[in-house]
Amino acid sequence: MTDLLHIDGLIAPRSVAVIGASEDVTRIGGRPIAAMLRAGYAGHILPVNPKRDTVQGLPCFASVDDLPMIPDAALIAVPAKLVPETIEALGQKGCKAATLFSAGFAEVGEAGETAQRQLVTLARRHGMRILGPNTLGVYNVDIGYYGTFSSSLDTGYPRPGNIGIASQSGAFGAHLGALARDRGLGCSVLITTGNEADITVAEAIRWMAESDGTDVICTYMEAINDAPALLAALDVARAKGKPVLAIKSGRSAVGARAAASHTASLTGDAMVADAVLSEHGVVILRDPETMMDIAYAASKMIFPTRHSLGIVTVSGGAGIVASDEAERVGLPMPAMPDKAQAALRQALPYASPVNPLDCTAQALNDPSLLELFTRSGLEEGGYGAVLCFLTYVAGSKAMTEVILETMAPLRAAYPDRIIAFCALGAPEVLARYDDAGILVFNDPCRAVRALDAVLRHGADQAHGATVLQPEARPVALPQGTPDEAQAKALLAKAGIAAAPELAVTSAEAAVLAAETFGYPVVMKILSPDILHKSDIGAVKLNIADACAVREAYGTILSAAQAHAPDAAVTGVLVAKQLSGGIECLMGIHRDPTFGPVAVFGLGGIFVEVLNDVSLRACPFGPDVAREMILSIRSAAILRGARGQAPADIDALAQMLSRLSVFAAGAGERLVSIDLNPVLAMPEGQGAFALDAVIELDRQEVAEHAH
Repeated sequence: MTDLLHIDGLIAPRSVAVIGASEDVTRIGGRPIAAMLRAGYAGHILPVNPKRDTVQGLPCFASVDDLPMIPDAALIAVPAKLVPETIEALGQKGCKAATLFSAGFAEVGEAGETAQRQLVTLARRHGMRILGPNTLGVYNVDIGYYGTFSSSLDTGYPRPGNIGIASQSGAFGAHLGALARDRGLGCSVLITTGNEADITVAEAIRWMAESDGTDVICTYMEAINDAPALLAALDVARAKGKPVLAIKSGRSAVGARAAASHTASLTGDAMVADAVLSEHGVVILRDPETMMDIAYAASKMIFPTRHSLGIVTVSGGAGIVASDEAERVGLPMPAMPDKAQAALRQALPYASPVNPLDCTAQALNDPSLLELFTRSGLEEGGYGAVLCFLTYVAGSKAMTEVILETMAPLRAAYPDRIIAFCALGAPEVLARYDDAGILVFNDPCRAVRALDAVLRHGADQAHGATVLQPEARPVALPQGTPDEAQAKALLAKAGIAAAPELAVTSAEAAVLAAETFGYPVVMKILSPDILHKSDIGAVKLNIADACAVREAYGTILSAAQAHAPDAAVTGVLVAKQLSGGIECLMGIHRDPTFGPVAVFGLGGIFVEVLNDVSLRACPFGPDVAREMILSIRSAAILRGARGQAPADIDALAQMLSRLSVFAAGAGERLVSIDLNPVLAMPEGQGAFALDAVIELDRQEVAEHAH
């Protein structure tokens, strides 16, 4: 049991009322009863149907009022128009949890959405929790409870086991359950949340995280309806060492409003969701096959702390294929120590003992070689997992006993490491390896991907304590969108440095400013209404003397007047032109689900063409910012590629962290921030925001004014 009392009753009820019960085992009101009877559900099944005295051999009751007990849960399979009175009757009876199979609510439009909200209000009046409406329901194999009308049960029942599935889609969730069953995986719990009028996929994940019977959580999500609850549930799962494997669909781009912000155009909904969920330990996946591979590996509950792989193979080609995949997914394959390599060569002179460890087909004639190479990988190599490519040899009945005897001492000696086979053969033969604690895959690339996920989880668990977030204090924002000078002044209070600069309103003041800073200088239009200044010719670079300053001043104002005649112009910005650094981009985009999200990347082609950026929910400290900065594909440029001086990464990290804290404190009026470019000077010389655009939500200001 968990501390989610009423959800416990929904998923593990001792009694269940079926409203709209049917004698026909193919109908929605008949399937759950038939499934529970076949599965031997030990609780009370209470059919409710005013037209029948019995249903499928069980006493049937004319109404909820006639029930002889208060049911822990109810399954509602009546037309939408009858659902409110059914909820009311159940509430009056004292039932605290109901699954609404009934459709015809939010999924059909505005009227249905209104009706759905009214249902929730009605249920809450009685302290009742609702799953659905428009849900396929739940099952709990361990107690034989099938509160679902899924036809997937027609092709076989799920196997008991430590995997759970939480899905917003009923049919897809049942599909995942059937996949698990057909793969021979034990999946005891399926919860499908449907319209999520009340209970969300976040609460389903939370229930599994707190359940003693679930160790691996698979989830399918479309929309995230309660982000704080979801992230809290994921944190509970992470704290308990339970991997969460997620397929997140609806991978759309942000709306047209993003066009006003360069940062926003880089942070699509899917990228943000992936980044935020990954921060909380989720393994983001694209396909069910990979999900089942990882769920299988994780269900054995062996999570080595070392994120490294050794490959023992009887085929050089297979070793290369697996190694290529390991490099692609970022799974380290360190070489064996020199001393160990020498020992293996002495045992088999024509072996390749580096990693992959190619023991050749000779290991088939002399199984002691398989034991020696595998043991060496575990012992001297210290790999978190060893993958043995044995193909159809392991599937040979003639070889099975020998291989099992060979591997048994290793399995016993290294209980905290993974031993996996890539093998082909009859299911009953391969099952013997699985029973012996050896993972079995039929494809080396799939094996590598699954092992990588499990090893990453183990390393994450070993890493320990969650990184503390810095405190974000409220930020006082101006009523209107600031111009660049005002934006930089606001950010300067948060410790974000800019180049020396001054806002001026005359050509002579511009000359004075330029001579104060020293040439060359940059000059730009100042206007909260002109976000992309260079596009209209309102930015001038490399200005080297007073005459050029005066000329640029007039040219910039003329360009603004010609291209944006209605823009409010507040002056011209004169700034010291800095050089010798690396241009970067930092920004903030307010995601409608997760709030402010920071983005970092290099400037120029790396952002525009390669979309090489990293994302993180705000706020975060300098250590996390540094990880973000170094995680981009082009980080080598910042480290000092081809003899160039390394950039001041510490200064960049401080700036990015401070920007995230500022954004978290700014509240919902902050739409976006663009610092583009930020110039990262050589190590020890700092980082400077050369441009700053802050976009605020004017609509909210207007609403607060009334």
